[in-house]
Amino acid sequence: MAETIHVRGEGGHIFAMDLPLPEGIADRYERGLLVRVNTDGSPYAGAPAPARPLAPEPPPTEPNAGPTPTGPVPADAAGRPAVNAAKSEWIDFVVRKGLLSAEDAGALTKADLIDLVGA
Repeated sequence: MAETIHVRGEGGHIFAMDLPLPEGIADRYERGLLVRVNTDGSPYAGAPAPARPLAPEPPPTEPNAGPTPTGPVPADAAGRPAVNAAKSEWIDFVVRKGLLSAEDAGALTKADLIDLVGA
């Protein structure tokens, strides 16, 4: 039987979720967009829930194997999203920079987030 946890979503609603979390939910949980709470919505004081099962370590690469592709290149060297990027990317960026919490950043519009960073 799966363990059930409660998380507060980006909109402030409390959801009961079974572990392991689905991939999309686990990604948002790891980025801090979802926060684990008690059933009544009060802050959870226990150990954090594992967002997804632990994956095995990737095999080591050869010293001269060349760069490993890592996905799309960020819009600039600082990792700042492009202006036309999704709002979720801007929320992640603002949270990584430590400017706002994920909850506070989610309450702003995409334009406000871009202005906060300084377009």
